[in-house]
Amino acid sequence: MPIISKDISKAVALLSSEELVAIPTETVYGLAGNIYSEKAIKSIFETKQRPFFNPLIVHIPSVGYLDTIVSQIPEKARQLANAFWPGPLTLVLPKKDTIPDLITAGKDSVAVRVPSHPVTLELLKQLKFPLAAPSANPFNRISPTTAQHVEEYFEDKIKMVLDGGPCKKGIESTIIGFEKGNPIIYRLGSIAIEDIEAVVGKTPIKNKKEQNPDAPGMLGKHYAPSTKTVLSSNILKEIENYGGMRIGALTFQSKINSEAISSQIVLSEIGDMSQAASNLYDSLHQLDKLDLDIIIAEIFPNHGLGKSINDRLQRAAHS
Repeated sequence: MPIISKDISKAVALLSSEELVAIPTETVYGLAGNIYSEKAIKSIFETKQRPFFNPLIVHIPSVGYLDTIVSQIPEKARQLANAFWPGPLTLVLPKKDTIPDLITAGKDSVAVRVPSHPVTLELLKQLKFPLAAPSANPFNRISPTTAQHVEEYFEDKIKMVLDGGPCKKGIESTIIGFEKGNPIIYRLGSIAIEDIEAVVGKTPIKNKKEQNPDAPGMLGKHYAPSTKTVLSSNILKEIENYGGMRIGALTFQSKINSEAISSQIVLSEIGDMSQAASNLYDSLHQLDKLDLDIIIAEIFPNHGLGKSINDRLQRAAHS
């Protein structure tokens, strides 16, 4: 079993020895390795069973560190970095030649962010290299938001989970790339599109790409429970299609009164989108352990973080 520990110095030693360590961020736990170690980066892909065509995100300790990773920073990228870093924003920018192609799936751009979790920021400051850290889960499975989720996934495959408590944001970073200097959203995430547009103006979404994706999170099936999952705007009506089955329900604000439902979780009884996002993956983990035949998830209002939550649920339900 991996050791769940709060010991940052132990994490530094393991990462400096080309080992992997699961680390906490404000979004989800990441499976981290030294970006300059081919051994560590290959191990990330192999441990996650992640295809090598799917690029990784580089985590750095500060905005000032960005110039060591990328060769060009558009003005709107600087505006976004200054507005949201440290925080759940990833920027896809032209990479310096020193960044290994293994990290970027052979592309000439690299995804990079400054996480806002105090434990991981301190870790990054103590290391002599940045970290690649995709979510610490097997490819396509539900992302982990606690150290225990990571431990259950990987057992003896990694040596340490650096425990930073439950992740506050609960869904992955928003990813933004640039075409002719203009921002494009490659992945909806923990920063609502409205907040992005308040800084840089109208920003189109291009967040689906099965072949040669520009950024993580663009594949159709992702973030998925083992249990078959469907989306519905009317769960009571949807239940009629699954008579005699063990049904789990995942709703935004209100409980569904039906004896046909075996188990249900309300993500935010006060109707708070941020709270719902924070609870989303942990709730899917809980339902996935209950030997249900199906999970029916309620479609969210399609604005603010509701757009990001719907994106995750759609990919979880993608067959």
